[in-house]
Amino acid sequence: MAKEPRSVEETLARAGELFARYDQRAGDYVQTARRRYGGSARSAGKKLANIGMALVALVVATIAFGLFVGPIGWTGLFIVSVLTLAILVLFAMVPVEPKRVVYSEELPTKTVVRQLSAMLNRERTALPAPAARRIDAIGATLPLLEQRLTEIDPLDPLAQDARRLMGKHLPDLIDRYERVPAPYRQEKDGEGMTVDERLVASLDAARTALDDMADRLSRSDREAFETQGRFIESRYKDPAAGA
Repeated sequence: MAKEPRSVEETLARAGELFARYDQRAGDYVQTARRRYGGSARSAGKKLANIGMALVALVVATIAFGLFVGPIGWTGLFIVSVLTLAILVLFAMVPVEPKRVVYSEELPTKTVVRQLSAMLNRERTALPAPAARRIDAIGATLPLLEQRLTEIDPLDPLAQDARRLMGKHLPDLIDRYERVPAPYRQEKDGEGMTVDERLVASLDAARTALDDMADRLSRSDREAFETQGRFIESRYKDPAAGA
């Protein structure tokens, strides 16, 4: 039996669903790329700013020497050139990102989350593609967790679990994975899993746990919104409007 042709409304609705799905995927890709490259762009900007300030200081010192001491001459010009080259090499080699702070229960939540985010962005290229996708999914949850965790008591058991997972267990997992030599990462363990497969399974578990924590942390706001909405509906809704 031949299918009946779709009506114009059904076709437009179907097209709308497809476009909405595409927009969602495109938005997710943009957000992922922004998180991935935003940190690198900020680091590069800081490095360029530091180089610029150092070169400006060198130029000011050279001008001051020429005005108050005497012409710098060819020797002075050679010294300035060497110092310029030294500045470029020094700032290119010195990392801009602060040194990673060892996790402790007293470490601020903002530091815990941002250290993990920086580590995930830095190490994702060294991980297998399936693990990198899990890394992106975990990174998408971090901004919400950072916001919510700063709003609750640090001694709350849920906050402590989230901080410990982000500040210790996940970084330790990636560190231990990278310590395994590449030729041995495809050997199977006692449960028949390779190192790469174990990494992906562990990241899946971490992602599920973080998603659950984010859901639980935002549940009170959703319940408060529902209560407020029901109150407004019951108080101000015109009974005749539903008739």
